[in-house]
Amino acid sequence: MSKKTLNQTNLEALGAAQLAALLIEVSMGSADIKRRLRLELSHNLGPAELAHDVRKRLASLRKSTSFVGWRKRKALIKDLETQVAMIVEKIAPQDPAAAFDLLWQFIEIAPSVYGRVDDSRGDVGDVFRAAITHFETIAPRAALNPDALADRVWGVVQDNGYGEWDGIITRLAPTLAQPGLKRLTAHVNAYGAAPLEPESDEHEALRFLRDLRGPNTYAAERKARFVKSCLQEIAEAAGDTAAYISQYSDADLRRKDVSAEVAMLLLSEDRADDALALLSKSAQDGQSFGQAAWDAAYVATLTALGRDGDAQSHRWACFLATLDEIHLREHLKRLADFDDVEAEDRARAHVLQFEDFAKALEFCLTWPDLVTAAQLIEARADEINGNDYMRLTPAAEALRLRHPRAAVLLWRAMIDFALGQARSSRYAHAAAHLADCASLDGAITDYGPFPTHDTYVQTLRAHHDRKTSFWAKT
Repeated sequence: MSKKTLNQTNLEALGAAQLAALLIEVSMGSADIKRRLRLELSHNLGPAELAHDVRKRLASLRKSTSFVGWRKRKALIKDLETQVAMIVEKIAPQDPAAAFDLLWQFIEIAPSVYGRVDDSRGDVGDVFRAAITHFETIAPRAALNPDALADRVWGVVQDNGYGEWDGIITRLAPTLAQPGLKRLTAHVNAYGAAPLEPESDEHEALRFLRDLRGPNTYAAERKARFVKSCLQEIAEAAGDTAAYISQYSDADLRRKDVSAEVAMLLLSEDRADDALALLSKSAQDGQSFGQAAWDAAYVATLTALGRDGDAQSHRWACFLATLDEIHLREHLKRLADFDDVEAEDRARAHVLQFEDFAKALEFCLTWPDLVTAAQLIEARADEINGNDYMRLTPAAEALRLRHPRAAVLLWRAMIDFALGQARSSRYAHAAAHLADCASLDGAITDYGPFPTHDTYVQTLRAHHDRKTSFWAKT
């Protein structure tokens, strides 16, 4: 390896004095590099000195009010990541208690940072979401008092406007242990039992008008959801399934999504009979929300009970109703040799007749089964929705080599829709699709019941000859 290659070994050969001079030179005009160098110098003096500098920087970030534009966005993210690195990598190994407090202060600055930067891309939030995970390794070594920690946790979960403290109970559960979780539960229960307080910034006149309309049910429901969420997170962290389930009302347990979740919890405790009883009571109202989760829990429960035949029947029924490929794969996997081949043939026949053409086509492409996809397209060409370009475009590309006639029918459907609805914004795509049709014309020896390419183009001109902006693109 050349001695001019930029690596650690070659740079060390320059010597400390020359490297120091180079660092001073490259840091000129760069606040980020200067800040990092000062932090490294502080760390060289000990964790207490570094902690002091990190604390000062966090205070500065909290107080800052200037908006961070896109030019300074990367610098802000780098600054935040640097502070986390100093806390986790430099301070925590030597002083976990100080690192815990600093990491806590870091998460606390999230609202002030979010308030002055556009985080629509989520990369600033990613820094805070990654930072909070370090509590799991730092907290157990920080010799924290469980009661004091419970009070601290309760303080932040009540004011979690940006979700910066999401999951903090779960992450700190091992450190809170039974005493801390018990104290936290007491805080939540006391809050839930207390009278509903008016919003602190709500004008007296607004409260008067609200009272005229009746009870403030929205605020009460929001409070109830918060209490339930906290108690369930505590119960989950403590491994108390019964306490977790008890937060759901009878009406909640009749919802398919909730009953599915609870049934899986019961299965984890080998309570398959209870899981089946719960699932059987949930509302089968024909609505799709929660149905997939319910079906999965139901099959898992039947399997746990040794009712493999019933589980197989339900998998097949789910496939027939929804074309769910996972249920079909699981069904076929459990069949004997040759039986699976016959079942797959029945599945193909069902797909070809499935009421929802778009769903059937999507299944064929996902499975994948391009032969059945081509048969579906040619048999039900009049059902193709030319506006469904997000599905039809990749489908045509997948079919063009081995099933060119089916691919052409998809392109024609998109062309007809664009011109028929005068969607001028799609004329360029439609022209490209027409060119694709022309390119495959030679590969199609028989158009069957469909117009040849030349006939299709003539018809297109007859109906849309005045759409000159389209023809100009062909």
